[in-house]
Amino acid sequence: MGLLNLFGGGTPAEKAQKLKSKATQKYGDPATRQKALQQLSEIKHADAVPVLLQRFTFVVEPQTTDAEEKQHVFDAICDLEKDAVEPVRSFLTRSDTASSWALRILDAVLTPDEVMQIVTEELKRLGAEYTRDPEKKEVLLRFVEGKQDDRVGPVLVPFLNDMSDDVKMAALKTLASLKYAPAKDVLLELLVTEETAKRVQTACVQTLVETGFEVQGFREKVEKRLPEGYVVDKSGLVKKRGG
Repeated sequence: MGLLNLFGGGTPAEKAQKLKSKATQKYGDPATRQKALQQLSEIKHADAVPVLLQRFTFVVEPQTTDAEEKQHVFDAICDLEKDAVEPVRSFLTRSDTASSWALRILDAVLTPDEVMQIVTEELKRLGAEYTRDPEKKEVLLRFVEGKQDDRVGPVLVPFLNDMSDDVKMAALKTLASLKYAPAKDVLLELLVTEETAKRVQTACVQTLVETGFEVQGFREKVEKRLPEGYVVDKSGLVKKRGG
């Protein structure tokens, strides 16, 4: 071991790695973990960010302590501004957990356009692969909900056929706010497919109402799937009866 290391020297990455086990210690004296988190924040370097981000991946009791520690880590990472972007983006890509915290940080240090670019690129990647934990897909889909951006529609469509019903529901809600017309046929196929869960079918119907998509070519099949109180009118629009 070199002389510098004996007295706490080394690169920021090396210092961060030395603190990792204490900073991610879930049980035991919380003061030990909190001291390590403070020391990590004092490094003030992007190489400490990957270790700091690990604090978002677990919960400690009491909840007030958990919230305070996570807020401290959030503030420390945001203080690095643009220097934090690459490690946070890498974490978002590699980790299935704590994606909401990664998004919060990116939202704090980047412009809305820059954040949207990162999110839509990640959605495009996720839409092409199976994941056991759907949490990140749901978080990202909720993030783009209501945002009128041309990049969202094309990456949204694959999630209508996701293995997870919760992901399908999130995609439908986003589609309802976006009204992305090229998704119409995929939406209709999802509604009329026998294997589609009832709650997903109900969400499909509501999405058709909100988007105003016509159902020509699917009318008969759609009518069989409509919950009570919904009809297809003469123009091929799904509407609430009396609405």
